[in-house]
Amino acid sequence: MKLDPIVVSLLDTDLYKFNMDQVIFHKHTDLCGQYYFRCRNENIVFTDEMLEEINEQVDHLCSLRFKKKELDYLRSIRFIKNDYVEFLRLWHPIRDYVTIGRDGETGLSVVVDGPLFSAMQFEIYLLEIINEVYFRMAYDYDELLASAKERLDKKIAAFNDGTYTFSFAEFGCRRRLSREWEDEVVRRFASETKNCVGTSNVYLAMKYDLTPIGTYAHEYVQMYQGIDEIPLAYTNHYAMQDWYDEYKGDNGTALTDTITTELFLKDFNRSMVNNYNGVRHDSGDPYKWGEMIIEHYKKYGVDPKTKLLLFSDSLDFDRAEKLFQYFKDKTKVSFGIGTFCSNDTSVDALNIVIKLQYVNGRPVAKLSDAPGKAMCRDKEYLTYLQRSVAFRLERQKNDGI
Repeated sequence: MKLDPIVVSLLDTDLYKFNMDQVIFHKHTDLCGQYYFRCRNENIVFTDEMLEEINEQVDHLCSLRFKKKELDYLRSIRFIKNDYVEFLRLWHPIRDYVTIGRDGETGLSVVVDGPLFSAMQFEIYLLEIINEVYFRMAYDYDELLASAKERLDKKIAAFNDGTYTFSFAEFGCRRRLSREWEDEVVRRFASETKNCVGTSNVYLAMKYDLTPIGTYAHEYVQMYQGIDEIPLAYTNHYAMQDWYDEYKGDNGTALTDTITTELFLKDFNRSMVNNYNGVRHDSGDPYKWGEMIIEHYKKYGVDPKTKLLLFSDSLDFDRAEKLFQYFKDKTKVSFGIGTFCSNDTSVDALNIVIKLQYVNGRPVAKLSDAPGKAMCRDKEYLTYLQRSVAFRLERQKNDGI
């Protein structure tokens, strides 16, 4: 079974890939990174036929180049700079950076290894390819599509009858059922409801004249763990400082949980509170997190109603509505909702990731606010990072900071 090309535009990725890459292009071109694939589902097996198709799809991906209209669109985004767009005119995915083989229980291993400014771009493209190949080849795709359409109809009806009242952005690239289905989902949410404020998918934002949405991911903070001069427990400080130097507050929603929100708040000082328009939740209890952030703003005399809480942790619409009702009178609230939009069918979605694990040969890790979301190939390093975080928290607690 041979499939049509899955990725047909290099804009078919999340906006934050370009945001992060621009900072790397301007400040950290000396960094190299290694990314590893992981499937968190049990009893998932990728067949030889699937591996062959994935390899062919990656070959096609690496034949793509940015088109003039795509570069012009990136240039129209106010915080994307012209020199970076000119770099993208020359850049393309390099096949030698990706190794695909057989490993582990799923029968699929994927490693991306290369200069960080190039290696990081593969993540979303590869997840799009792996996910679509799996669902088209493991199931009757037409049956899955029929169930997805039925569920989408009900979701749209629930927005229009007032069951759901919140606003959200579609964040569904990485685990979508297919390219064609994410396109349909974004088009219908944008045209048939008043609640979809944009999409993380840059290609679909361009196609449907929507706002492209996204700031940065965990890998951005993680990469600072690979820089010798930076103490591990201070990576949020340096990451946020570089981000502000690059964007001057024009692209400012901070992700809090890379090495725990508790530690993040130590670096989210008065200056950073003022520099960033809000923060994003991606692990742990969202209600406790939201209240913690609100109290942090109040500590600095900032009205929480002027700041944004963006929730993005494995949300469905019922959970989002409950969070919206709880926080709507306390602060600005929005949501980034991915798999529930782009791959809600009669079968369970895959929980697949491709995570940064080494920078310049040094292990890096995400701790998050939920222990099950931690991922690190070097357990000794993970323990060392956890101790570094705990040491700083305890020291500052004892110092009254």
